[in-house]
Amino acid sequence: MQKRKLGKSNLEVSTIGLGCMGMSYSYGPPKEKQEMIALIRAAVERGVTFFDTAEAYGPYINEELVGEALAPFRGQVVIATKFGWKIDLKAERGLAGLDSRPEHIKEVAEGSLKRLRVDAIDLYYQHRVDPEVPIEDVAGAVKDLIQQGKVKHFGLSEAAAKTIRRAHAVQPISAVQSEYSLWHRDPEKEVLPTCEELGIGFVPYSPLGKGFLTGKIGENAKFDSSDFRSILPRFTSEALKANQALIHLLSSIAERKKAPLAQIALAWLLAQKPWIVPIPGTTKLDRLEENIGAVAVELTPDDLRDIESASSKITIQGARYPEQIERMTNR
Repeated sequence: MQKRKLGKSNLEVSTIGLGCMGMSYSYGPPKEKQEMIALIRAAVERGVTFFDTAEAYGPYINEELVGEALAPFRGQVVIATKFGWKIDLKAERGLAGLDSRPEHIKEVAEGSLKRLRVDAIDLYYQHRVDPEVPIEDVAGAVKDLIQQGKVKHFGLSEAAAKTIRRAHAVQPISAVQSEYSLWHRDPEKEVLPTCEELGIGFVPYSPLGKGFLTGKIGENAKFDSSDFRSILPRFTSEALKANQALIHLLSSIAERKKAPLAQIALAWLLAQKPWIVPIPGTTKLDRLEENIGAVAVELTPDDLRDIESASSKITIQGARYPEQIERMTNR
């Protein structure tokens, strides 16, 4: 597995990481714990050194899973986790709004350290920007944790360019994590240029469009109520039908390259910038191996031009989130 550095930070990780959320949360009921521990360890054996979790996933159970699975590999792997939610196990999905007050951030860090079984959190993201708390105060709280040796690197998730600049001025940011893929390219407008200018790495979550870009989700796909795609406008049957145009485009490139669609979608991301590290999630070993295989797929300048030209003619249908969730992004 090749490695990449997240921007100008000295944080070096595998070119493709592993998003662990779906093992415990959002994509149906939690998967069997021992199977997921085996999968995470299989990822390490195959060269993956970058794992993504959050206090909110479960809540708590995903951090516990990742902590147990990676306990034998301390010092060999980088674990990213996140703060910024008010956890209430009685609330829907266990989340009762945002909370990035400095005292709360510090309290949450203690819980994450225990669940992850580490002395320091490698990369600590604010999960969503809290409009009630100045970003300078958030960055200051993480700076304190870094000075105390409890956190190594600071990150933001789904933050707007101006917010990134303000936070970076208080505590240098190592990575920004936001959704980015061939079917969600908003970061290209302002966030990626800002990251490039400031020397910040970029970590695309949902790099396979929550499964859509694998080509395995047809226009008639139905999702169980425990799968959060069941509430996403982009996963209605009308949107799925309209968005198959993107799958047809990827299929033509995949045929040319003799590679699965998922590998083309990931290789496209890797070709955008050398400091981009996608974190596709999976619960299956064959998919893990397929995703890792994307590092061997080289898209030529002609391939990239063809993708750009064809995708510019495709209008993606459906919002990626319901309005109340979308309001929490790009703040």
